Amino acid sequence: MTDALPDFASLFPAVGEPEWRARVDEVLKGGDFVRRLVARTHDGLEIQPLHQARADAVLVAGAAAGRPWATAARVDHPDAESAARQAVEDLEGGADMLALVFPDGVSARGHGLSCGTVSDLDESLAGVDLELIRLRLDAASAGGFRAVEIGALAVAALAERRKLDPVRLRIDFGLDPLTSLLAGGDAPWDWAAMGGRLARTAAALKGRGFTGPFLTADMRPFHEAGASEGQELAAALAAGVLYLRALEAHGAPLAEAFRAISFITPLDADQFMGIAKLRALRKLWARVAQACGVPPEPAAIHAETSWRMLTRRDPHVNILRNTIAAFAAGVGGADTLTVLPFTQALGLPDAMARRLARNTSIVLQEEASLWRVADPAAGSGGVEALTDALAAKAWSLFQEIEGEGGLLVSLALGAVNTRIAATAAARRKAVAARREPITGVSEFADLGETPPAVLTVKPVRRRARTTRAKVKHGASANDVVAALIAGASLADAAPAPDGHLRVSPLIPQRIAEPFEALRDRADAMLQRRKRRPAVALATLGPLADHGPRLGFMRNLLEAAGIDVLIAPFTAQPVAADAQAALLCLVGSDAAYAAEGAKAARSLRAKGRTLWLAGRPGDLEEALRKSGVKRFVFVGADMVETLGEALTLVGA
Repeated sequence: MTDALPDFASLFPAVGEPEWRARVDEVLKGGDFVRRLVARTHDGLEIQPLHQARADAVLVAGAAAGRPWATAARVDHPDAESAARQAVEDLEGGADMLALVFPDGVSARGHGLSCGTVSDLDESLAGVDLELIRLRLDAASAGGFRAVEIGALAVAALAERRKLDPVRLRIDFGLDPLTSLLAGGDAPWDWAAMGGRLARTAAALKGRGFTGPFLTADMRPFHEAGASEGQELAAALAAGVLYLRALEAHGAPLAEAFRAISFITPLDADQFMGIAKLRALRKLWARVAQACGVPPEPAAIHAETSWRMLTRRDPHVNILRNTIAAFAAGVGGADTLTVLPFTQALGLPDAMARRLARNTSIVLQEEASLWRVADPAAGSGGVEALTDALAAKAWSLFQEIEGEGGLLVSLALGAVNTRIAATAAARRKAVAARREPITGVSEFADLGETPPAVLTVKPVRRRARTTRAKVKHGASANDVVAALIAGASLADAAPAPDGHLRVSPLIPQRIAEPFEALRDRADAMLQRRKRRPAVALATLGPLADHGPRLGFMRNLLEAAGIDVLIAPFTAQPVAADAQAALLCLVGSDAAYAAEGAKAARSLRAKGRTLWLAGRPGDLEEALRKSGVKRFVFVGADMVETLGEALTLVGA
């Protein structure tokens, strides 16, 4: 037997932060420490490059060690038989939860279960034993709260139809009128009527034996509209408090009301921010419980990989993005996880994309064993600092919303929307300048990519609506369930309008869309003219000098689907392509100073638009007089620049 290994750490001298900072200052050579090494989030939070471990850390993740999160698969195929087949395949492949995505649902993306009656829903879940799995209704609908409520009651009717014991079912009913309201901007209800019906429906479901949760505070509409993490959390808290008040106003004890509410939290490819967001949400909801005088219990959190971060171009990179987000969900302590298939932005995912999605979650559980440790980020100086700062920012924003009269009033006034719009604009600017690069889209585009397959969905013929059972105006939730079981259609069971409520809607957008639109323009030219748009790069001096700028320009132009033609500059015309209507001079600062103006005059004589790669500095006036129309450099608006390039080359 070998001797015990030595304590290697003791072989190195102890180094504290002052010594580290002195070494950093040597490397920076007078450069600004904060500007170079301290990052800022869209909430304005500083992220320091170094943190000390936290000895006073307290576990905040609600999921206990020894209990893995649930791996959820979406059920969103419009054809009932196909939906059932996919659901069974996902469950046999390792998923233990299904997320039912209803037609016109906010997350349906043009698809969703085609359920006109409970029979349709039964057919869509044929072969699925609901007592063996968890179920979440992703029912928030652009059709309003009526569609959300009827979706929940249809599932209750299905359970009764199948003679299942509600106590044994683990169903999150997803009642979320707010998300439906944000999708369309108005609803045929006032909040008094909507809140009352919401509370009565939740009470009816509980009275039937279901354990819930029944209501959902969904952060996805805010996230997809471009909100910061602090704004998302603040909105989630405000939505949760709005639902708490509705439940309490109609007789539900506060402790019971807290248990009735769950959260849906989108996570993107910012790993540490994702971990901190989940941990902050648990701390904030516990703070709300404390303020209400209720013993805090762990919040039920459904994590979902971000739709906002998915790309249609080079979509295989989405697998990596999803993996980072799923890792954050596991470390951050999510109770359930839905990984969106990597082709979700292209269309309805096929079996392979669905398999990769569920396996992303399963591998992190079974091979990485993330679930075996409770709150593994506890004590990490960086994550703890980010969690605390994010929670403080979100609480401050939540107090602003409450001071404006609550979430509904703030939305009606446009205050929440204005704050989110400002953040979204800053995010778009950062993406356009490639300060927030998108691999495969704004950086390292693959012009020869082969798009992955998605399913072709034929129009679904709905059955004629059954009229054997009528639903009277003002019918209770239990009466609606009975009518649905008797054969009433979901449309007939919807309650009549009662009042009116209007807010400013939130418009979802994926962050890659501006660059994808540029690629679409280039592809249209390729299809029309059988060739891609092209830009010629005239290089000055040896490759060792201009190589970095040449790589920058090639990478940039290909992000817009533009072919790059390279030829060293000579006094003769650039021979790369006589048809290239746009030329860009590429060289080092020294080369520009020595011969930039002369080269520009020579290239201008060829009748083409001339650009120059790099900042001109003191040479700007001379270069412009020599014919340079635009300077392309790091930090500029590349969406605008590439849009102009496409116009110049005829796309």
